[in-house]
This record gives sequence, C-alpha cells and structure tokens, in this order.
Amino acid sequence: MEDTMRAIVLDGPGLPEALRMRTLPIPDPEPGWVLVRVEAFGLNRSEQHFRQGLGSFGSFPRVPGIEAVGRVVRAPGGEFAEGQQVAALMGGMGRTIDGGYAEYTCVPVSSVVPFRSDLDPAVLGALPEMVQTAYGSLTTGVDLRDGGSLLVRGGTSSVGLAVAVLAKERGATVFSTTRSAANADVLHAAGVDHVLIDDGSVADQVRAVLPGGVDGAVELVGTGALRDTLRAVAVHGTVCFTGMLSDEWTVPDFYPNDFIPNGVRLTAYSGDAADLPAAVLQRVVDAVAVGTLSFPIGRVHDFTEDGVVQAHRDMETGAVRGKLVVRVDGAQR
Repeated sequence: MEDTMRAIVLDGPGLPEALRMRTLPIPDPEPGWVLVRVEAFGLNRSEQHFRQGLGSFGSFPRVPGIEAVGRVVRAPGGEFAEGQQVAALMGGMGRTIDGGYAEYTCVPVSSVVPFRSDLDPAVLGALPEMVQTAYGSLTTGVDLRDGGSLLVRGGTSSVGLAVAVLAKERGATVFSTTRSAANADVLHAAGVDHVLIDDGSVADQVRAVLPGGVDGAVELVGTGALRDTLRAVAVHGTVCFTGMLSDEWTVPDFYPNDFIPNGVRLTAYSGDAADLPAAVLQRVVDAVAVGTLSFPIGRVHDFTEDGVVQAHRDMETGAVRGKLVVRVDGAQR
C-alpha cells in the first residue's frame, strides 16, 4: 500500500475556498481503530458550520467530514475483515479526529457500521449520516408509531427528505414544509402527503387538515420556527429538535410555560454511529437496491479541490436539492 494519500484540509474557519487539497501520510491504526479506504462521502450541514467557525468543539488543522463509506484496509483488533464494506460516521470525525474528506480515514471501531451492497458508491455515500439522523429523529426523538402523522419542518433538506421517506415506510401521514411552491414535486416524490408553504404560520395550515394537530414533528429549520412547530402538534405529541438550517441555535429569554403548549413534548436528537444499527442500515441499503426506498441525491462531485469547494458552495447557497456526495477516485463506477 502506498504511504501517502490525498486529503482535504481546513487550516481554520473560512469560505469554501479555505478547503485545500494536501498530501498526507496514510494513518496507521492502533488496536480499537479501523483504517478505511474511502470510496465516497456525503456532505452535511454541520461540516459547513465547522468550516464557518460555528459550533463549540473541534480543532484545526483538520480533515473535515463526519461520514464516509468504503472498505476496511486494516483493523488490528480483528473487529472487521479486510475488504469489508463499511460506513464510518460521527465519533469526532472531522472535528477532533480527521474525517472522511480523504482517500483513507482512520476511525474508532465504535464509529464503524458494516453492510453489504453492489450499489454505486455515490448512492451509498449519501446514506449513512442522513439515515442515522432521520431514523434517530423518528425513533429516539419522536417515537413515531406506525400509521401516525408527522410534520417535517425543513422538508426539502436531505435529512428532511429522508425523514419523509422513512415515515412513509411506517405508513405515516406526512406534512412537509418548503418556502417555495416550486419544490412541491420534490416533496411529493418523497411520498409527502401534504406540502405546506412555510410562511411562518405552518401550525394553522396543519390544523386546517388535522384540527387536533399531528402526532409528532421533526424540526430542522431552527429555533426561529420552533414555537410555531410546537403549536402544530397534538397534546401528548412530540417535537424533536434535530437541525438548524437557519443557523438559529438558541431561544432568547426562553420561558417554557409560554413557549411550549400544554401537554406537548419537546426533545432533541443528535445521534452517533451507535444509533444506526447495522441491521437498519442493511435494510435501507437493500430497499434502495430493489427500488422500494429512494433518497434524492442532489449532485455528485469529483474528489478534487475544486469539486469539494463547489460542493460546499452548493450546500451553503442551497442551490441543490437532495444529498450532496463526493465520489473518491478509484471507487467503482
């Protein structure tokens, strides 16, 4: 095996152009760690926040990227066989340890989820973090029951679309928001039953259809929309705060009795690899392969400096709907 690899390095907060391609030594895994040859990786909003210097943890210089898919090169502890297909996600990736924006990534065993698939690496690269976040929001967060009703606030984001897809798999009635009617077809294609134009008063639109409110909601827009989202949910229903697309992180002068409607539950979800059981990832991968589940991929970029920079521009401007993926050279096409 060669001694060096290509990797994207971020020396400090900055614009997308701060992401620079470098040549680095290939990491040498210790027992309890796994070296993975990266075939593709998805992009996530938290990586944009990290690049912009937002958030409360992480260090520079750093190879970004909280997820990747590829094949095991070496696991000194014997936890995985050489060549095993795996997803690597979270566990400090791209923040406190180097992440997935590289030809190789070295991660703790606890961050590795095995699977088997013949799907294109670009398709696989879109799945791990998106599925983990959507699945965890529906289960740990909302605890959505089969056949229930759900509001997805921020529905055209990659996670929002994944939440809708997985909720429909459970037979749910799904309400999903967008700020533009032009995105209605994207939401309907994901199985959304009721597309709502987000004018700030989504709760009134939900209750025009379901006067008692929905059973649960996944909040992806941020704290600015949270109060209205809470108003859309039925008594004993749950709102799960998962994302901050608007970059609004906190609620000023938070007074719970005024902010949270009587009997409505507010929780949050920010998961880890342990929240994505291998059986769940395998089930989703298999369903994608046979066409019973479909997760929109917005654009696939090449693993070049220009490709990764453009992918971050696409993410920051919201110019692309669906998951952004980078395919690493050498991955099977």
